[in-house]
Amino acid sequence: MGRVEKTILIKAQPTKVWKILAFDRLPEWSEGFGERIEYTSRVNTPKDKYRIGATAQGIPKKPVDNYCRFQIIDSLENKKMKCYAWEKPKYLGILSMFITYSLEPAGTDTQLTYELESEKYGIFGVFGKFLEKLYLRRMVKKQIKKALENLKSILEK
Repeated sequence: MGRVEKTILIKAQPTKVWKILAFDRLPEWSEGFGERIEYTSRVNTPKDKYRIGATAQGIPKKPVDNYCRFQIIDSLENKKMKCYAWEKPKYLGILSMFITYSLEPAGTDTQLTYELESEKYGIFGVFGKFLEKLYLRRMVKKQIKKALENLKSILEK
């Protein structure tokens, strides 16, 4: 699918935005990663949720639903977090992706950039590439936009 990037201005300090980016907070503002997310690495302190190497797994509503696993591969507190994720959606093979959140102070606000880079590994070959260009990329852009709007709404209350 390549790279999709979306930026949004949030009326909240970077420290407040940072806290909601933890894996276990994803279901509050983003869809498709599971009903809830549980850490599979040890979390002794709140900061452990953001450390390089932290891992988590989405728990689906039903066993047949897709699931996702995450691992933080880069983290700079209140500034940037990059994670590797892979998802197994129904009927589409495995979707491997890198998700990067970049936070920039903008006065008393935060400019948050959500970047997703992915490759789909599936069973559809050329048809899968066509489907990706026609449908998947557009769907992902809409999902990211909606997720960021949800995030903004929660943080600006």
